[in-house]
Amino acid sequence: MILCLETATPSCSVSLVHDGEVLAFEEDQKGQNHSGKITLFIESVMNKAGISYSQLDAVAVSMGPGSYTGLRIGVSTAKGLCYAAEKPLIAIDTLHAMAFGGKTKVNAGKPILVPMIDARRMEVYAEIFDENINKIEDTKAMIINENSFSEYKSDHEVWLFGDGADKCAELFANDNRINVIKDFYCSAKYMDKLAQQKLENKDFVDVAYFEPFYLKDFVPGIPTVKGLR
Repeated sequence: MILCLETATPSCSVSLVHDGEVLAFEEDQKGQNHSGKITLFIESVMNKAGISYSQLDAVAVSMGPGSYTGLRIGVSTAKGLCYAAEKPLIAIDTLHAMAFGGKTKVNAGKPILVPMIDARRMEVYAEIFDENINKIEDTKAMIINENSFSEYKSDHEVWLFGDGADKCAELFANDNRINVIKDFYCSAKYMDKLAQQKLENKDFVDVAYFEPFYLKDFVPGIPTVKGLR
């Protein structure tokens, strides 16, 4: 029994997974107040399933890349639960989990799967997987243009998805080898297989020292409140 938390992007969600299957799920895609929603979602999925925190085997959290604030909220909440219930912590690669979700929406024989998270302007955080969700390219920040992914197009159809893909749709509107799955969101329900696998392998992270994978250093904006400049 694994409690999964996803807060890496504007979408906030919580799922309860048992033997790789989602028992209960809560989600909000509006992109506001993750800190307020996540605790309510946790309480809701636990009540729906009718279990106590002592019955959990682990807590899994989306580790990034993604929003600095969102990741901090998710990881801090997951750590608090682990400490309180004395449970191990599982860290899930956000883009890897997205790849499992994206594959369910693809009807091509040998697709290249490219989950993307918006990193502002024309930059995205992306990872590239084959049809079996084996990693081809590691996570990196990419600036997308018309020539992106050209090395894969001769033998595969390329499928882009996530909020980073939505803003690239016009670039590939006339390219029949690159497809964009629109309105695809990160979700805790896509963490189920990876979380179950890590639990079985006892692939846990240190609750005290684990930090999210930001990919980029956090750069605070210029304060707008008078007296803080």
